[in-house]
Amino acid sequence: MRRQPPLARWIRSRRLASTAAAAVLLTMCVATGSLAAKTLRFASAFDPQSLDPHALALLYQTRVVSQLYESLVSRDRNFAIEPALAVSWQPVDAKRWRFKLRRNVKFHDGTPFTADDVVFSIQRALAKNSQRAFQLRGVLEARRVDDLTVDIILESPDAVLPEKLIYVGIMSKAWSAAHDVVAPQNYNAKQETYAVRNANGTGPYVLKSYESDVRCVLVANPQWWGQRGNIDEATYVVIQSDATRLAALVSGQVDFVIDPPFQDVPRLQKEARFKLAQISDIGTQYLGFDQSRDELQFGDVKGRNPFKDLRVRRAVYAAIDIDAIVAKVLRGQATATGSYVSRLLDGYVPDLESRPKYDPAAARTLLKEAGYPDGFQVTLDCVNVAYRAAVCQAITGMLAQVGIRAMFQPWPTATFFPKLTQATTSFFEFGWSPQTDPWPMLNAIVHSYGADGPGTFNGGRYSNPRLDQLIDSIRVEPDIARRRQLVGDALRLMRADLPLLPLYRRTLTWVMRPEVSVAQWPSDILELRFVRIADAQQVGSAAK
Repeated sequence: MRRQPPLARWIRSRRLASTAAAAVLLTMCVATGSLAAKTLRFASAFDPQSLDPHALALLYQTRVVSQLYESLVSRDRNFAIEPALAVSWQPVDAKRWRFKLRRNVKFHDGTPFTADDVVFSIQRALAKNSQRAFQLRGVLEARRVDDLTVDIILESPDAVLPEKLIYVGIMSKAWSAAHDVVAPQNYNAKQETYAVRNANGTGPYVLKSYESDVRCVLVANPQWWGQRGNIDEATYVVIQSDATRLAALVSGQVDFVIDPPFQDVPRLQKEARFKLAQISDIGTQYLGFDQSRDELQFGDVKGRNPFKDLRVRRAVYAAIDIDAIVAKVLRGQATATGSYVSRLLDGYVPDLESRPKYDPAAARTLLKEAGYPDGFQVTLDCVNVAYRAAVCQAITGMLAQVGIRAMFQPWPTATFFPKLTQATTSFFEFGWSPQTDPWPMLNAIVHSYGADGPGTFNGGRYSNPRLDQLIDSIRVEPDIARRRQLVGDALRLMRADLPLLPLYRRTLTWVMRPEVSVAQWPSDILELRFVRIADAQQVGSAAK
């Protein structure tokens, strides 16, 4: 198993840090050690939307689904790769990896986990409508060797295959057949299937109930093979309003909030009754453009698409004062960036971190050179979450100063993400939380769109044959040094051609009651298996 140098440095720094571990999710645990079993109440602005592990590849869904469904490979509390349903793996030859499976694992319904379930789940994740297919590009099939051994067959060599299997949840083949969910849910078509509101994984938590946009209740899996903290039941509560979500914490109705309002973080840091954990996001927020249509679907320019012109994309870049947005809108809880990836990704290029300077005069000049001296009108689509909506509104004000009349349009997540994956947007803000290997991210958001997975989240349908060639070469390059060079080449090409505009990386802040102890990941995923809640008396004693 390969360890990424940037990630290794981050892990060492985290181990040296004296900050409290932090994070929680929505689940339960069988008590271990001397601590009694506890109940956790957890609040967030986002609903998981579907419990089908292959229907979506959204952060907000993963936070819940990863507690129910396990993958062959996972991450430990320090975010390093670790075995999960597979205990070991190795390449057998250039196009075949062999995975040895964990013994005596059972699904939540009591049936045994075997190689047949892995073969079924890999094929399901590759199927039409699966949003996990993008990260498995190059995988042809999974083959059963025996009950506890599976081979994954590739169309070409893949040196980093194991990491790509993270969050590819393993489902019961028999359960899926019995409930007519052999194929993934068609999320974009709003299809309702049994797997949307029911689950049967091998994970540390079992689904008790799920009420869409209200709550999800998870209880400890008493037959789970791993080690946990002491959470035996967790209620994940969806509270979209920032003020109401924080009020629920203050009043004691919830124990943990993953997304406190930015403006309240400085005050929360000063209050002894709460504990905060902070870390820089591994992900990045971007602006994207429709670069496929000859005429913008949601704009006032007829017969032309301004965003196909690099000068217009550069003008948008120059018109946005992202430092001011970070300082005033995000209250300093973010870092402005010109890089498409964070330092935690293998192949990160430090020189690309700097951004072109804010220069509205240069933006107006570029628009004039491109043939838009009076600017143009376009709709800016955003998720209707408070901080992202506020950033989008600030961007529209800045663009107006150079003549681009961006009409801010907020959408609920259930509407916004289908617009992104179906490319029915002209101008949009979105974020991406990658793994430590950059290939899946590059393949998902900037590779030319294809029916077999590439470009699944390429909402502007940007297409650059040279960039595609680099991304495809990264996937099959076995030499790690050469692979990093190819990643750098791809990032530099993106810097020059601007398929997307990088904006900022958030400072992830989790706020909780003092007795809650967690492990915080830079992906904003909260693992309940790492959570413990101490007795109030123990907290008081420790503080003396």
